[in-house]
Amino acid sequence: MKIILSGGGTLGPVVPLLAVYDTFKETYPNTEFIWIGTRRGPEREMIEKRGIKYRAIFTAKWRRYFSFRNIFDLVKFVFIFFHSLFFLVKERPDILISAGGFVSVPVHFAGKVLGIPSWIHQQDVRPGLANRIMSNIATKVTVTLHESLQYFPRQKSEWIGNPARDLYFEDKMEAKRKMGIKDSEPVIFALGGGTGSFKVNKMILEAMNHWPKSWHVIHLVGKERPVEMAEKAGKFFENYKMYKFFDEEMKYAYAVADVVVCRAGFGTITELALLSKPAILLPISDSHQLENALFLAQKNAVMLMNEIWDNGLKLSKTVQDLVENKDKCEKLGERLHAVLPIAKKEKIISLIKEVVATQ
Repeated sequence: MKIILSGGGTLGPVVPLLAVYDTFKETYPNTEFIWIGTRRGPEREMIEKRGIKYRAIFTAKWRRYFSFRNIFDLVKFVFIFFHSLFFLVKERPDILISAGGFVSVPVHFAGKVLGIPSWIHQQDVRPGLANRIMSNIATKVTVTLHESLQYFPRQKSEWIGNPARDLYFEDKMEAKRKMGIKDSEPVIFALGGGTGSFKVNKMILEAMNHWPKSWHVIHLVGKERPVEMAEKAGKFFENYKMYKFFDEEMKYAYAVADVVVCRAGFGTITELALLSKPAILLPISDSHQLENALFLAQKNAVMLMNEIWDNGLKLSKTVQDLVENKDKCEKLGERLHAVLPIAKKEKIISLIKEVVATQ
């Protein structure tokens, strides 16, 4: 069998697809996978590390407001469509799978022309434009949350939860050794997002000024962010460790973390739910992330902060409150685990077989 996965630009649509890859490859190791992604996104390194053939293509984005760039991107979309068409004719995959992102749209349109079945997965509460478009031509649509079914054609849509990579690491002491942590002081794992968020990173560095110097801070700043300010902060906070990118190291950081501070993409949140980790979310304002975060906060599954109105001082107090209240910390993680279900491996495998069988 040959499977094409597509998505990128950010790690949002990448993380669940990696879980799909791991699940199916484990059961059917001879399956051939090809990944279609962006030219400059953070996903390429993660994909190629796994030995997956990577094909980078241009992207064309449709803006929901008037812009002359839409005209240019429409022309570019036609070019990408024919490029994808020739590529699919050459490769002849059995199925196309995507979890969103504009890089996938022309690929799935080309697949529809060629009669290649497709499966798209919706992570966020409300679908983005890319998934709305692709849902009209997809063979199968799945969603992370029951609440999202209302946005898709009922006859081909199904709730399954969210695919998640297996990042459980049982030996916490070994994980600490790998992360260079030698004591039992609290560990804060802060993620600035796949490409990095200046606002989030700045708030984290501001918050550090108010935390005990004995605490440990693992700060994932993102591949596209300057690190001078973080490096400077590290000189004054002895147990501060700054990284630009994690792949396999992510499971060690999760294992040692007492509290996680992050954006509100469902890829990351699903991994936190799987591991029952207490989370403080800093969603992108006016975005699908904000809807994700509000949904979870209303169910008392996360702590929610505002990247515009809140500051590093408030973040420091919120983190300290969780660290000093272990019972609250534990209940928050348990609630997130209960609210955000994980897609079962058997279901992922059966779905792929089901969709391929429609060809």
